[in-house]
Amino acid sequence: MKLNSLKKLAFLLLMLVTAPSLFAHALWIETKATGTKGKSQEILVYFGEYADNDITKADKWFSDLKDFTLVLVSPSKKETKLSTKALENKYQAFFTPDEDGVYTIVMHHKVKDVYGTMVLDYNSSATVVVGNKTAGNYATANNNVIGLFSENADIARKNVKINVFALYQGASAKEQKVKVIAPNGWEKELWTNDKGEISFTPIWSGNYMVEFAYTEKAAGDHNGKKYDEIWKMATYLIAVK
Repeated sequence: MKLNSLKKLAFLLLMLVTAPSLFAHALWIETKATGTKGKSQEILVYFGEYADNDITKADKWFSDLKDFTLVLVSPSKKETKLSTKALENKYQAFFTPDEDGVYTIVMHHKVKDVYGTMVLDYNSSATVVVGNKTAGNYATANNNVIGLFSENADIARKNVKINVFALYQGASAKEQKVKVIAPNGWEKELWTNDKGEISFTPIWSGNYMVEFAYTEKAAGDHNGKKYDEIWKMATYLIAVK
């Protein structure tokens, strides 16, 4: 067998091994659900498999994943790109609220490398309530193609139902599968209704991860490589008291 053929075979075998693990992993944002005007608020971005508590060290993130963008949307719709700093197993950013209302933090990254014939598109968001929720408390403050939102994430409580909306291209994502992961790794798959909404009642306190993935059948060229589908993942963390 020729050397080039061996290289191609090795690459295909590598993709069979690595692609499923890449898709199981996600980027997500962690920050406090409430903030205070004039007080610095920390934002953390992680990559890994949340259900397994498997966090990838920052210097091991694959391809150009570290080049994600992080944008802060204020209650008055002002957008600010945030700078991030690599720590051991996460990236860190800060902002200081100066308005009352809901701030939305939006993360996005489309991976440079094509995996097999698939483009990987990672998305995440978080909301921070400052003072009150009279401004900024709406799902479309996050302008990513795919997203999740809960209007009462700041008051999530154990044994109280939580509603989460899934969006795709700015509209309700109807009849789509959404995964909820509990703090202990327990997972449940739910289907959105005709409003793009799922509901669940947490029975434990702690951080719950909500994930929404969608694969778009679309052919094209990405950084000189052909692809025939785009895998898009959105995450949204809810801290339950």
